[in-house]
Amino acid sequence: MVEGFKNTEVGLIPNDWEVKQLLENTSLMTNGFVGVSKLHYTDYENGILYIQGYNVEENGFNLHGIKRITNEFHNQHLKSCLREGDLLTIQTGDIGVTTVVPQKLEGSNCHALIITRFKKGIADPLFYSYYFNFSEGRKRLKEIETGSTMKHINVGDMRYLLIPYPSKSEQTAIATALNDADALITQLEKLIAKKKAIKQVISSDLLSGRIRLGDNTKKWEEETIESLCKIFTKQTGFDYSAYIKPSLITTYEEGVLPFIQNKDFYGRKINLNTDYFIPYIVAKNFPRILLDEKCLLISISGSVGHVGVFNEKRHAFLGGAIAVAKFIDKSKIDWAMYFLQSPLGQSMLLAKVKTGSHQNLILDDIRKMIIPYPPKDEMNQIISILFDIDLEIEKLETKLEKQKQLKQGMMQSLLTGKIRLV
Repeated sequence: MVEGFKNTEVGLIPNDWEVKQLLENTSLMTNGFVGVSKLHYTDYENGILYIQGYNVEENGFNLHGIKRITNEFHNQHLKSCLREGDLLTIQTGDIGVTTVVPQKLEGSNCHALIITRFKKGIADPLFYSYYFNFSEGRKRLKEIETGSTMKHINVGDMRYLLIPYPSKSEQTAIATALNDADALITQLEKLIAKKKAIKQVISSDLLSGRIRLGDNTKKWEEETIESLCKIFTKQTGFDYSAYIKPSLITTYEEGVLPFIQNKDFYGRKINLNTDYFIPYIVAKNFPRILLDEKCLLISISGSVGHVGVFNEKRHAFLGGAIAVAKFIDKSKIDWAMYFLQSPLGQSMLLAKVKTGSHQNLILDDIRKMIIPYPPKDEMNQIISILFDIDLEIEKLETKLEKQKQLKQGMMQSLLTGKIRLV
């Protein structure tokens, strides 16, 4: 036994924490309306906001596409009229995802969500929102899942769910700390989105020639992708299924190469810790699709139009649904990547998409695409500007990932009582 802790039905918790059924500290536990509600939707602004599962996120809301219902329908189902501080938990689909109703959504109604209303002064709703979104909370909810084809939880079972109860002051301290961590994550996400929007504007201006750098009297040249390449191809005629293996490693092993799929690259980011690896002895027999030099990658199926640059010192092997362009002049690869990522380049690529059971790009169509090139000095200046913006975004994304990991560590420590705040 760990000193200061006790074994309970919900695991190891501090000695001064209690374990209670959820219903003991709640004044209301019920469902949102279950049934067909589409007939009661309204476009009138005085309609009542109607929150559904797709509007609920972990400790937050996505109000995109939110519906409104008539006042008459709302008044017929007042039991699911929401108050500030209510917990909303998804009971079918993304089971367990929980959030707290803010003041601005008080008076809304909801559809097929579990509503938990705590007695005043007994519990901090935000603490329990974090708890149910935490791995231990999800594990508790999983224990009461029911159904065969479509798993769900019933409000009747959730009432008797055993959960830990720290003191109200400790609940609030924990919720505040985690909420502050979330606020920093949100701030970083907004900053990244802003930087990406700025890059989009700058890219549009510089890559189209609307804004010129240096001597603007020099004309731009145009080249087809085919004329730029010594090799432009895709994987074909090779049954790799007998050779690739699910990766159980996170780093290179001697004699194997990562098998790059279209989800493994975007821009200058290449994921070499892929799902599959292939023996080098096999890969070297296919030099045209062996990634052994700087080259351009274009997704031609699935995530159609994603463009990246393979620029790794270590080699890799090309998976399906990707075109690889090995350039005659490698100094032009970064420009081609930035151009094809730009709104103009994307519109050119997507205009060539063939639709069927899947969206696809045909190599011959891409070969004929024309890429404009500025004089070399101007091209290098533009590449440098966009590269610096990318680097700034990558640093922010790294910081964001670290902050998310830090928050996970905080949840593990605070929601289990390993670290105490009071």
